[in-house]
Amino acid sequence: MKVLVINCGSSSLKYQLINMENEEVLAKGICERIGIEGSFLKHQPGEGDKVTVEKPMPTHMEAIQSVIEALIDANHGVIKSMSEINAVGHRVVHAGEKFAYSVILNDEVMNALNECIELAPLHNPPNIIGIEACQKLMPGVPMVGVFDTAFHQTMPKEAYIYALPYEMYEKYKIRRYGFHGTSHKYVSEKTAEFLGKPLSELKLITCHLGNGASVAAVNHGESIDTSMGFTPLEGLVMGTRAGDMDPAIVTFLQDKENLTSEEVNNLLNKKSGVLGISKISSDFRDIEEAAGKGNENAQLALDVYNYRVKKYIGAYMAAMNGADAIIFTAGLGENSDVVRETICKDMDFLGIKIDTQKNKVRGKLTDISAEGSKVKVLIVPTNEELMIARDTKTLISK
Repeated sequence: MKVLVINCGSSSLKYQLINMENEEVLAKGICERIGIEGSFLKHQPGEGDKVTVEKPMPTHMEAIQSVIEALIDANHGVIKSMSEINAVGHRVVHAGEKFAYSVILNDEVMNALNECIELAPLHNPPNIIGIEACQKLMPGVPMVGVFDTAFHQTMPKEAYIYALPYEMYEKYKIRRYGFHGTSHKYVSEKTAEFLGKPLSELKLITCHLGNGASVAAVNHGESIDTSMGFTPLEGLVMGTRAGDMDPAIVTFLQDKENLTSEEVNNLLNKKSGVLGISKISSDFRDIEEAAGKGNENAQLALDVYNYRVKKYIGAYMAAMNGADAIIFTAGLGENSDVVRETICKDMDFLGIKIDTQKNKVRGKLTDISAEGSKVKVLIVPTNEELMIARDTKTLISK
């Protein structure tokens, strides 16, 4: 069985074509800077040379089309036609309380996902576009939705209930859901394997850091708390999202700026975060470059981002009465030694120390703990695509 995995983010699209007989990756790649000037696709057939294709990708529809063209390309493609693909697994961000597990996509499920767009305005639309594009190009091929919220369904009620009148939860299911669950689950399992210990015996803090970012407290294999909430807006500062803030700011801005609810929602989701602070970009590479040249707003954006992660690590150490390991993953977590070092600085009292030389690494499973550190600090590259492919194979096989 060959499974194509589509993982649409807010400004990127990762994909893998996997032979599920042996979990061999036949091809993989990423479309970056979608909706931003300078968009491009990086494609790698198996262990072959990477191919970079620069082309405008104003929306995720063009990105999906670029992926398909790369897979069937005469020179660097790996299949002759899309008919060789047996199933497609899609990452879907939010399904409310409608789906606690992965499901085969049909009209009923798609209607439910459309109803949840207001809960994840940055991600559900590109997720749905990815699904619809694949359905149009591969009619009859079964497709599976794997939800970011599923892993966090183990949170205790005191962690997911907001202090609103309880009927707001009963009527509208307003609660903490959490996201990036597929990634948090994967790196947790990979960490247990790397440390040679059962996951059921470990207390882990997983930091999924990128344009979208979240931290999770994984206690003995179960998520007991996570930074994102009812929508992906809550929690850490992100590429374009504000993260935690006083909710009274919403009505204050509406009054002062004469904004509608839709306009303020757009402000908080698409114009805030490091983009809003830096006034430059939502891409951390652009911000780091500007900060290196002395741009004060760019440096402030990075400082605010790192500080928020540090606070959540401390909070989850308290929630679990300590931790065995802190895991950095996703684009920024895996690749920025400066971000990792800044976050872990001055946390000796919690038993967290990193080795600055070991930390000089990008995208590789590595223990960067300093000698004597009571808490392991690890870089664990995530592989949401493999987790999605496994769920897809299981459902399709049934």
